[in-house]
Amino acid sequence: MSLDKALQYATTNQEQFLERLGNLVRIEGVSAWPEKKEELKKSAEAVRQELEKAGLENTALLIVDDAPPYAYGEWLHAPGKPTLLLYAHHDVQPPGEAERWHAPPFEPTIKEGPGGLRLFGRGSADDKAGAMCHVAAVESWLKTSEVLPCNIKVIIEGEEEIGSTNLAKCLHTYKEKLHADVLVLTDTANYETGTPSLTYSLRGLVGLDMELRTVDHAVHSGMWGGPCIDPLTALCKLLGTLHKDDGSIAVLGFYDDIREVEDWERKRIQGLNYTEKQLREESGLLPGTKITGEADHGLLERLWLRPTITVIGIDACPIATSANKLLPVAKARLSCRIVANQDPAKILDHLKSHLQEHVPFGAELSISGGEGVPAWVCVPKGPSFDAAERALEAGFGKKTAFIGSGGTIPFVGPFAEAFGGAPALLLGLEDPYTNAHGENESLHIGDFYKLIQSSIRLFDELSKLKAF
Repeated sequence: MSLDKALQYATTNQEQFLERLGNLVRIEGVSAWPEKKEELKKSAEAVRQELEKAGLENTALLIVDDAPPYAYGEWLHAPGKPTLLLYAHHDVQPPGEAERWHAPPFEPTIKEGPGGLRLFGRGSADDKAGAMCHVAAVESWLKTSEVLPCNIKVIIEGEEEIGSTNLAKCLHTYKEKLHADVLVLTDTANYETGTPSLTYSLRGLVGLDMELRTVDHAVHSGMWGGPCIDPLTALCKLLGTLHKDDGSIAVLGFYDDIREVEDWERKRIQGLNYTEKQLREESGLLPGTKITGEADHGLLERLWLRPTITVIGIDACPIATSANKLLPVAKARLSCRIVANQDPAKILDHLKSHLQEHVPFGAELSISGGEGVPAWVCVPKGPSFDAAERALEAGFGKKTAFIGSGGTIPFVGPFAEAFGGAPALLLGLEDPYTNAHGENESLHIGDFYKLIQSSIRLFDELSKLKAF
């Protein structure tokens, strides 16, 4: 009866939860922009207030040095029951190019999109929806039964989009406060719209900045061009050495140490029957653009379980202010997704060695940065995963897919390790059309409501387990 009441409360108040999510979307909490520091504080406080409104106790902003605040709340009145730590993040990516948005990026807008009605706005899915999903599930229990079926702690991070650089210190500082038996995250994707998914692997992340110089100051391209090469041309030539003609990585040693795909996961992946047509439709890949990467690995393996190198930024001179001159400097930022068993430090060494060995025309190369986050993978078996599978299938009315993710969540591995390998349940809110990190990010509203229902059921399912 308590479960039924909680589910009904969520259904009755689902539009209110969506409206409250929209209020969070309006806050421009871009962690990559130092000038938005106060907005991040405002974002954290808004989330803390939502946790308090849901009925959680001891809500607070957890502070770690100068990092954006973490919002925290707890309810610990279920003796003998497991303790769940619910995680999401309230910071967001920069909005990108404003003219590419259908509506202002920080003005939540509901309109028809792929699969039905969607909420458009930066952070609508990644990951303010995750925070609101936790709020809605907790509130649905506490407003109807005044108790939760298990102990709950909630932490909503403020710097996930810039690599969770203060996470280790946060875990050390608040280890006792955050200790839990099961970690539940809502910052991953579903395999497709309407299909609930449990993510069991995440790629890691390594990046660096590089700078090339060929002249010590800008000079007239007509007077000096020819004998003197410009640094942007040299940069383009160097970047072109990172990949082979088929798009696979050309850096020596980059594929070393990669974990082999196991039989059980290859069987699951093949059972999803993913096609090139799906890839093109979901990614927006243009018709004439070839599929790239290692042909001896399937598409989903390439998306989830194989490494990449991507040029995510170039600094030279905007066309609007360009002149007929040789630039003094050209810069690029590289982002690499790495997979299980790859050591971020070794990958950085391989990448730096490659760049240094392939610098064209004797240009001067300097490299900076170079932080990395390892990949994470688990075997999705055991009572907690079985409970999550049951809860998701009941909430969505569809069989659960077990999937990998090409993205990176720095929080997962260190936290699971810090608390003795606690199982981590990664639940999806995005879908292939969400366009997280890009313009016109959106949340499928129907899936938002279904995940709230699933989360309510998950508390009930996990409360029945005796393994803790």
